[in-house]
Amino acid sequence: MLNNWLKIYFRNTIKNKGFTFLTILGLAIGIAGVIFSTLYWKDETSYDQWNPEKDRIFELITFLKPDLQIASTTGPMAELVKEKSDKIEETLFYQPGYSSELYIINQKKELLNKIAITGNNFFDFFPFDFVQGNKEQFKNNRNAVAIEEQEAKRIFGNENPINEQIKNLNGEILTIYGVYQLKNNSGFLPKYVISSPNLNIDDWNNFTYALLIKLKNPNDKEVVEKSINKIYYENIVQRYAKLRGISVDEYIKTSGLTKGYLQPITDSRLKAEVTGFPEDKGNLNFLKINLGLSILILLLSIINCINLSTAQTIRRAKEVGIRKVLGASKQNIIWQFLFETAITTFFSVLLALTLVEIGLSSYNILINKNLSINLIEFVPYLVLIFLIVILFSGIFPAIYVSNFKELNVLKGNFSRSKNGIWIRNLMLIIQFTIATFFIVAGSLVTEQVNYMSKKDLGFSGDQIINLTLRRYDLGEKRLDFYKAIKQDLLKIKGVKDVNATAFKFGNNAMNSSPMKFQDKRIQIQNVPVDYNFLSMMKVKLKNGRDFDSKITSDTVNNIILNETAMNELGNLSIGDQVDWDEYKFNIIGVVKDFNIGSPENKIPPMMLINVNTVDWLQNNLSQIYIKVDAENTSETIAAIEKFWKAKVDQDYPFEYEFIDKQFARSYENYTKQEKMFKILNVIVITIALFGLFALSSYTIERKYKEIAIRKVLGAETSSLLRILSKQYIYFAFIGFALAILPSYFLMQKWLENFAYRIDISIWIYVFAFVLLLSLTLIVVLIKAYSATRINSLNYLKYE
Repeated sequence: MLNNWLKIYFRNTIKNKGFTFLTILGLAIGIAGVIFSTLYWKDETSYDQWNPEKDRIFELITFLKPDLQIASTTGPMAELVKEKSDKIEETLFYQPGYSSELYIINQKKELLNKIAITGNNFFDFFPFDFVQGNKEQFKNNRNAVAIEEQEAKRIFGNENPINEQIKNLNGEILTIYGVYQLKNNSGFLPKYVISSPNLNIDDWNNFTYALLIKLKNPNDKEVVEKSINKIYYENIVQRYAKLRGISVDEYIKTSGLTKGYLQPITDSRLKAEVTGFPEDKGNLNFLKINLGLSILILLLSIINCINLSTAQTIRRAKEVGIRKVLGASKQNIIWQFLFETAITTFFSVLLALTLVEIGLSSYNILINKNLSINLIEFVPYLVLIFLIVILFSGIFPAIYVSNFKELNVLKGNFSRSKNGIWIRNLMLIIQFTIATFFIVAGSLVTEQVNYMSKKDLGFSGDQIINLTLRRYDLGEKRLDFYKAIKQDLLKIKGVKDVNATAFKFGNNAMNSSPMKFQDKRIQIQNVPVDYNFLSMMKVKLKNGRDFDSKITSDTVNNIILNETAMNELGNLSIGDQVDWDEYKFNIIGVVKDFNIGSPENKIPPMMLINVNTVDWLQNNLSQIYIKVDAENTSETIAAIEKFWKAKVDQDYPFEYEFIDKQFARSYENYTKQEKMFKILNVIVITIALFGLFALSSYTIERKYKEIAIRKVLGAETSSLLRILSKQYIYFAFIGFALAILPSYFLMQKWLENFAYRIDISIWIYVFAFVLLLSLTLIVVLIKAYSATRINSLNYLKYE
């Protein structure tokens, strides 16, 4: 029996090659999309799942205000919280983010990247496997370093690196006590782990370091949080209220109530708003969107398969009728068509795997991953997808064809009751709805990304390059060194201006401090700048004046605020005095808001302060900005490089970046989403048109006799085209209407990610409807026109 079914399947496949190809291709695209998104989902949700201690380890998140949280805490917290709570097994301090530094190894300078500066019990929290040495040696020795296996091989080759010493440019000597293997996915994937005994700084106002807490029992989370909040209350709220000579209630009103929250490390990747882990935070919304869109495409492919399958039943109606007359049962016919669907799905899965293999490298670039597919591990998912596709795409066509009345079809009467027709029409409407959603969503994503790229950022980075001044040996001489090289840089032909700050454009990580005016207190971003920063960056001055090198007080107690800071502090005016750290500063100017971080984020309150004013801010002076002539850019940069290597930094490689490219990278993820939507739009519209072609072919072929009669009675081609295409215009309109509310609601949720965003315009929906209707008419009219060319005698000769 199976052999007979196979022969029938392949005979019909050869006979209807076009329909079979469209069916397999449509399903393959849908299945490939689900495979891609499943691989992405599995990878993102696997972070730190390998860690046997994952359920007991928590990040301490500090709430400085109800709407301001940071993934760091103060120096004394680690030891004090262990003293106050017997529910804690151990704590781990670490510096958020990785560092890069030059070290002397085997008499050669090596630039080491992805260095984690932590407490000596790091491997108690992240138990990576050691291939040489062990975690106890690392834990029990001061100034210890452990190296990732591949880095050890790169630097030391096949030699044993244990007990080898490395030295930084400050002369600090570290000893290697271990070589470890990294796990695939973790919040920490350092190439070097350096234990530092200097992390526990006794300063309750310095929220510099991140803290991990390992509980004896994860159910004690709330008990430990109460202990943390009590410590914060006694050592920050009460202490600083007393120092200021104000009541606790007044302090809380002006400065906020500092509180702590224990965040499971398994939430840090996708569910957390902030995290101290140095690996990039994932995007749960994008992950859900990616999976949801792939499921929609698979649904579209299944609907398309159903429509294509039912469209072919006319050609197989007599076959079914004859088999029923010869004794085939309804169940037998259903199983035969399910068997054929299974074969089609099998070929679709094979083609889908081929598409995944071909497209995986491009997909990895799109989502910034290094995914691979392990067929053995992925078999359960493939089996599940295989069964779902067979179930949903095979059941309806099988039942539909098994219900043909044998006597009717043998007489050549394929028309049946309207039973089933409404289901096919509903499926077509659903296809139109999904297609409309993708057109609207793709258009909105494109408009939002274009808006971000063209938005007035409040400054101009035209022809300005950024260099990082890494010289960690400069110490307190950093400012003087900058002033010296600035004068030399300005002598280079093509250099128009030079400035220095502590931030990179497009990077949201900036130093901040509390600022107070009367009873208002805000957390403000500290932006140290040189005298000519505003003119060089073309930042607009709204009120007051810029810093002036001729006015001594500009380097003592004068500052400039942005509009947001002025608004949040209240009724401020030029000349008013504000409290900042231990200083009292006079406001000499107000600038219009300008973006430093990503354009998706709201511009924070900012204080521009001259680089000469505060000593500790001078130590953060690491970013040099140089405006170069547009006519001789290459020659100028070459001259800057020559000077930099000779006079500034002989150790680190010369690396520069234009500000506009630097800033564009801050919304790179959304640019990738835009590209993804464009690709998906093409796929969805193509699949929808497959389905439309199938159903219009089915419907129009059923009307050949009606068309023949109308032609004999003198109907014109234009009249026939209007009659044949009318219902599809209705279907397109209904599908479009059904997509309006879901697309509006979901895209509004997506736009909530942006502080600065477009409004959803009615013209996007007009565009979507016009495009949908145009494509519908093109497909239907092509088929309808071919129907008007039929020979009427062939369909009326037996009447």
